[in-house]
Amino acid sequence: MQLGLTFPLQRKLKIKFVPYGSPMERQFCWDLHCITLRGQDSLLLVHCASRYTVAACGITEFDWEDLPGFAMEQIRSGLLDAGLPEQIVAHYLRAAGAPELTRTHGRREVAFLNRAWDDVLALDYTVDTAAQRQPLLEQAVNTIPCRCAGFEGRETAKQYLYRAFEQI
Repeated sequence: MQLGLTFPLQRKLKIKFVPYGSPMERQFCWDLHCITLRGQDSLLLVHCASRYTVAACGITEFDWEDLPGFAMEQIRSGLLDAGLPEQIVAHYLRAAGAPELTRTHGRREVAFLNRAWDDVLALDYTVDTAAQRQPLLEQAVNTIPCRCAGFEGRETAKQYLYRAFEQI
């Protein structure tokens, strides 16, 4: 699985160079960005095909140091929160392969990441600062009609996610 790091996240992690990943289906790519939610370091993980957004709040130094492992766990939990069966999520993670840190996946994908970020900030009142996982915020963001890089038209990110998983 490719985890595309935005430039602000690369700076935060003090990573000087991140390679472009080899071409891969969008379904197996996520772009990651660091933001502040309610005064806490947070991580946005946005699925490149569907714009499905996972958010984690109160990220610790340990979490940043193990970003690939931490991100994979957040993605797994976020997909389960979306209502996907555990068996399908496990199959997806196996098919996606080991996490690989790369550059972000293109202008369209980053543009949609920025739109997801705007939605997250608009809905930050749903953030539970006592918890890292943010299922209420994710539900709110992922049920807003939107556009995404992987599909034409306007649906919710959750609907797009389900369509993306039909293609796997």
